[in-house]
This record gives sequence, structure tokens and C-alpha cells, in this order.
Amino acid sequence: MRFLSIGEAADQLGVAVGTLRRWHRQGRLASAGRTVGGHRRYLHDTLRASLGTVPAPTGKTVCYARVSSHDQAEQLKTQAARLEKHCVEAGFGDVEVVTDLGSGLNYRKKGLQRLLTDILRGRVARLVLVTKDRLLRFGSELLLRICEFFHVEIVILDAASTVSREQQLTEDLVEILTVFSSRLYGTRSRKNLRALAA
Repeated sequence: MRFLSIGEAADQLGVAVGTLRRWHRQGRLASAGRTVGGHRRYLHDTLRASLGTVPAPTGKTVCYARVSSHDQAEQLKTQAARLEKHCVEAGFGDVEVVTDLGSGLNYRKKGLQRLLTDILRGRVARLVLVTKDRLLRFGSELLLRICEFFHVEIVILDAASTVSREQQLTEDLVEILTVFSSRLYGTRSRKNLRALAA
């Protein structure tokens, strides 16, 4: 008889730890017991059967990968391959990989727009990300809430960030400066072209 921690149980089912906690709050999943410290434990052999009332997800599994710039094209391939590998190992079917190359502040990226449309039309059962900020640098919580509303399971491979809070803030600041600098220079460039044409 083997007992699993909540993290191991989430891995076994291919969902995020937060999903298991939500199922507990909704009364859809019961643990086999708790440790002396109050941590839930699950029985390995009956874990899937104990889900009973949890509806099987319908629709496809979407792996969403994004990088900010063209010089990160290799990282984009690596990110997409890692997501696909996870889906194969977790036994997810009907997997689609959506990739975007653009700023995490840009809400108009083609891949992101397609993903959102598919979610709103009920075509997505599961969304798999390497980290939450691959979805959007700011506002990812809103999209994750939309996923929750449409019963889309969220799987985040690196849920616990290995980057310090200071480094995250620095990266956010650099992202903001990059976006606004490119807009400023783009505006100046257009003005110069118009002046030359006149």
C-alpha cells in the first residue's frame, strides 16, 4: 500500500496541485488521510477511482510556448519540446502546440488570440505551460480565471519559480522599457520616412 503526497498525486493525474486543492474544496476528491503534520495523503492504487464525480475533460490539450525575441528562437523550440514530452509522459491525448514570438505585454499575438478563442468556444480541456509568465507577463491571472470558468485544467511545469523576486521585477522592468522603446523608435522612424517622402 503506497501513499502519495499532494504533489505526487497531482503528477500522477497530470494536473496542478492547485487543481487538487480546488477539487477538495468542491467535495469532488477525498484524501486517504492526513499526516501528523496535517498534510493530505492519497492511496496510489485507488487515486483515479476516487475521483468518481470529477467529469472527464473534453477537448484538446494545448501546450502554449512563448519567447520575447527572435534571438530566442532555439529556446522556443526547447520549450515546446519540453511541453510535448510532458504531455506524452502524462498520457494526454489530442495535443496541440501553440507558439508565439513576442512580448509578454502584447495581448494581440496570433497564438494567444487563437488559444483564447478556442477556450471561449469550449474546445480546450487542458492548458500546459512551462511557467505562468509564458502566457502573459502581466494579466496572466485573468486568463487563468477564464480557464477556470470554462473548466480548463491548468498544468504548470515550473509552478515554483526558481527566479528571485528581485530578478522577476528586473525582468518586468526590462520588458516594459523594451516595448515602449520600440514603440517610440517605430514612431520616429515613420515620421522620418514621411519627411523624406515629402
